[in-house]
Amino acid sequence: MNRLFYPAVFHKAEEGGFWVSFPDLPECMTQGDSMDEAYEMAVDALGLSLSSMEDEGAAFPKASELETVDPEDGVLVIVEFDMAEYRRKNRSKAVKKTLSIPEWLNEAAIRENLNFSQILQEALMVKLGVNGR
Repeated sequence: MNRLFYPAVFHKAEEGGFWVSFPDLPECMTQGDSMDEAYEMAVDALGLSLSSMEDEGAAFPKASELETVDPEDGVLVIVEFDMAEYRRKNRSKAVKKTLSIPEWLNEAAIRENLNFSQILQEALMVKLGVNGR
């Protein structure tokens, strides 16, 4: 469930550019000077809303079916959001972990001047099936 798709309505703003609303997330709105910028801002706004919901332990709302969304005076656009990518970009604060490995493995790794943190991160990403930055 890393990639999510939500319908958004892009409205032409009177002063120029676009403002964006999400029918399934009424609190989530943004704007941009161009369609491209508005789309990028919509991805960011969606990320903020969904990650806040995740932090609070709330379930994500189910995305509406396209035929049920009334674009009113705007244009209906599907916004794609990758939760794993968002977490990598915005939640990369390092946390300290304590672990145990056999002494002989520790000594061999030290002789090879290996970076334990980097190797553990790479191994965890492979195990979880996520790409690095």
